[in-house]
Amino acid sequence: MDDPIKRALTCRRLQRGRCVEEEPDDTLVCTVKFGIAMTACLSALEIASMAFLHSWNSEVFSAITGLSGIVIGVFVGRKT
Repeated sequence: MDDPIKRALTCRRLQRGRCVEEEPDDTLVCTVKFGIAMTACLSALEIASMAFLHSWNSEVFSAITGLSGIVIGVFVGRKT
């Protein structure tokens, strides 16, 4: 089975007229998967907080923003 995160993090560049692919390290792939999973869990926590407590939790939202920024930064940084 082809891993979409590993495929998205694979760097492709032209070198002497042919395409060279550099696959990411397995540690990086696992770290990005963990970051995505934690962002999803925190989002669910924020939704539950809003549904049951009827209040906005800014600390959880800042954690979601930070984690999603890190994951997007890894994708952008890996491609350049």
